[in-house]
Amino acid sequence: MGQPTEPRKGIALGLMAYGMWGCFPLFFALFQGIGAGEILIHRILWSCVFLALVITVLRRWSAVRSALTSPLRLWRVLGCAVLIAVNWGLYIYSVETHRVLQASLGYFMTPLVNVALGMLVLKETLSRAQAIAVALAGAGIALQLALLGTLPWISLVLALSFGTYGLLRKQVELDGLSGLFVETLLLAPIALAALTWLVGDGLSHFLQDSRSTALLVASGVITAIPLLAFAGAARRLSLGTLGFLMYINPTLQFFIALWIFGEPLDPVRFATFVLIWFGLALYSFSTWRRQLPSAG
Repeated sequence: MGQPTEPRKGIALGLMAYGMWGCFPLFFALFQGIGAGEILIHRILWSCVFLALVITVLRRWSAVRSALTSPLRLWRVLGCAVLIAVNWGLYIYSVETHRVLQASLGYFMTPLVNVALGMLVLKETLSRAQAIAVALAGAGIALQLALLGTLPWISLVLALSFGTYGLLRKQVELDGLSGLFVETLLLAPIALAALTWLVGDGLSHFLQDSRSTALLVASGVITAIPLLAFAGAARRLSLGTLGFLMYINPTLQFFIALWIFGEPLDPVRFATFVLIWFGLALYSFSTWRRQLPSAG
């Protein structure tokens, strides 16, 4: 009797995860006067602390110990850690500098970057629809470069860092919770050294006032909560359903940038979005077609 409720729970958890990720610009916009570097330091440290508590409650330390005692796995996790730190830091910077539209574009591009990386690195063959989808994304970037003379570098670095993170993460046999904890644990010594330097130079905002301190601590908690929701959704839903829910994140960011932050969207950048949206639609449709049960 309880089985039919599992997909509903999965969709609710997926909506929670992608909805929270999509609303991250509203949270990071609260850090007025605090630099992206300092926010990143605290996001790493407090994520590590909060995840350690969650892992203790869930009794998941065996997977963590296994990862920490395997040198080959540890090097791969360290690569993941560097990539996710770049992604986190640049995302915070994009909010700080009022470039949330570029961040949104980057996360719209990520599935197509994943397809391209699969072809280039894993030597996977692309279907015709996938090839056209990637070509449309490339055309969108080329259009912006040709007409505006600038590359949407924030979009490209966000998409490439997250896409490469996903590629490397697949090679590490760790669940999302344990994996993120080990990643933040490996980054923690660097973050602590950076925090010590900030405190020594009188540049730290931590403990200066209750609002800044609460926000910096909350940055770690708010990083972990959608991950836990996503893990619950992934256990209950098909990859296809998760793939469609994924677009909630950049869509929310797109509308927050336009309607709340008032970022301008000129015709050339809008054309870039349209080309990438067409590519995503084609990619999603081809994925959906492949998952349909064959007739007979």
